[in-house]
Amino acid sequence: MIDLNSHILPGLDVGPQSMEESLEMAKAAVEQGIETMVATPHHLHKKYTNPKSIILQKTAQFNDELFHQGIDLTVLPGQAIKINGDMEAFIDEVLPINQNSGYVFLELPDHDLPHYIKQMMYDIQMLDYKPVLIHPECNKILREQPNELYNFVRNGAITLVSAGSIAGKLGREIQKFSYRMIEANLAHLVASNAHDTKKHGFFMKEAYSKIEKKFGADLMYQFMENAHVVLEGEMVYSDPPERFRPKKRLGIF
Repeated sequence: MIDLNSHILPGLDVGPQSMEESLEMAKAAVEQGIETMVATPHHLHKKYTNPKSIILQKTAQFNDELFHQGIDLTVLPGQAIKINGDMEAFIDEVLPINQNSGYVFLELPDHDLPHYIKQMMYDIQMLDYKPVLIHPECNKILREQPNELYNFVRNGAITLVSAGSIAGKLGREIQKFSYRMIEANLAHLVASNAHDTKKHGFFMKEAYSKIEKKFGADLMYQFMENAHVVLEGEMVYSDPPERFRPKKRLGIF
């Protein structure tokens, strides 16, 4: 199993602050069946700045420690870039997933949708990068105006839903929205966004199990295969996106 989105490197952002904690996360990942993981520290965040040179160095050091500890996990470099209007900073410091895939992970704010995001998404694609919106189900505006998400996907964006959202760890509202994204072909990838081994753990097995139960094994395997193709820089598979259907309402008309 591949996990494309995690905060496992020690001391860089919201994840573990020590090597010991990072190694505990690695052991928990292996127990989940994860063999390959992408470390995606935050960058251009108001609290965290992690340029590609630092991430490459820390990833190499952590893989050495995993080898010495006999932990059967491979960690690849990546980045979670906070959406902002500074394209110059983005160009200088962007680190695509697995360095050469072309896939760039972009994180939205939780409570608004910046006015410049459409232009930024367009500019990123003009630079031959493939933008991936990570955990868009957590954005309040997109939950209220889901066809904004449809427009992003129609215009070339890929989306990654967090395993914890699908598993219901972030509440029923976010779980239901994640399911609706899948139904409308607006979800392409599933990854953990793990910060630790407890509240913000991996939940990958649980998420894939729920997808299989609700949507079938074929779609579950499609999500798994899409994780592979991202690492190779190939295009993810998905049926054409659909607009959200209006929610059914009860009442007399």
